[in-house]
Amino acid sequence: MKYNFDALIDRKNTNSLKWDVKEGELPMWVADMDFQTAPGITDVILKRAAHGIFGYSILPDEWYQAYIGWWQNRHNFIMEKDWLIFCTGVIQAISSIVRKLTTPAEKVLIMSPVYNNFFNSIINNGRYVVENQLQYNNNRYEIDFDDLEEKLSDPQTTMMILCNPHNPVGKIWDKETLERIGNMCYEHNVLVVSDEIHCDLTDPGLGYIPFASVSEKCRENSITCIAPTKAFNIAGLQTAAVAVPNAFLRHKVWRALNTDEVAEPNAFAVDAAIAAFTKGGEWLNELCEYIFQNKMRVIEFIKAEIPKIGVVPSESTYLLWLNCTDLNVNSDDISRFIREKTGLFLTAGSMYGSGGEKFLRMNIACPRSTLEDGLKRLKSGIEAYAQHRGN
Repeated sequence: MKYNFDALIDRKNTNSLKWDVKEGELPMWVADMDFQTAPGITDVILKRAAHGIFGYSILPDEWYQAYIGWWQNRHNFIMEKDWLIFCTGVIQAISSIVRKLTTPAEKVLIMSPVYNNFFNSIINNGRYVVENQLQYNNNRYEIDFDDLEEKLSDPQTTMMILCNPHNPVGKIWDKETLERIGNMCYEHNVLVVSDEIHCDLTDPGLGYIPFASVSEKCRENSITCIAPTKAFNIAGLQTAAVAVPNAFLRHKVWRALNTDEVAEPNAFAVDAAIAAFTKGGEWLNELCEYIFQNKMRVIEFIKAEIPKIGVVPSESTYLLWLNCTDLNVNSDDISRFIREKTGLFLTAGSMYGSGGEKFLRMNIACPRSTLEDGLKRLKSGIEAYAQHRGN
């Protein structure tokens, strides 16, 4: 490989949310990576910093073209310049859209288990969460379409937040599934907000399908949230975009983001995004291969060393969903126990809503040596828990 993903970067004492832990603990929870970003991004940030003046920023044509070119070349989807609106982050956008495009006490549907901040964006804005729980059968997640139809048909359900690809289960939704969702939402006048922040983190040889690319109904009845932040590990730079093909919806979203003051870029946000999408392709390809090899190692280790738990097959993201059902344990209890006994910090699946109570989420975007440390701690923690329970 051209890029060294094995390098150990000390992140302690850097005001890192992930690494603000006790001495000896190993955080493998929140979704940021322990890799330095693509060199092309670092170069433009250093150049911008050397300028020494950090006034207000505008969006040059290069910013729009970077997004358009990346989605056309990488994902076979042509976006138009007018569709794109800058935003400081995907969750900021989702919260603003929920706040401004629904009314209090209306219902917003999500497919659980799903990214926990979706719940916050809905509840904190005085709306009700409606969960369409994914069905886990034969080691695969599928949608309960009968339940989805019933909940979308409720006149109080006015919005659906789609996770595409799906965090935490690592599912890439196929075209037929997305079209079926789109048709249902269109029929029942439910607006789709598609969070596609993990779209570039697919296994080698696989790609995702933008929701808005599937059909005219999907395009005209959707808002898509995208960003380079997850794939290129630059979440702290607060740079994202919202793509809204429908002009009427676009005006509402533009007003929402500007009213909430989350539509102005900081001094590094524009240059970093342009660099990611114009100079980061080779780096990202190697990153995805490295993460895929990490996945294979986790699957191999757990099958051989911790057969009481399983790894849900993943097609995307660097977050693995660990099935602890056979341990007959609540994820809150076992995650807390493992952290106390071994220092390994994983996320309890209960955070992600219905269906997550018997699962743990593990972030494997780290050097191989760190991963091996985490796996050893996981084995030790599971064995200690079994002894603690008398199993």
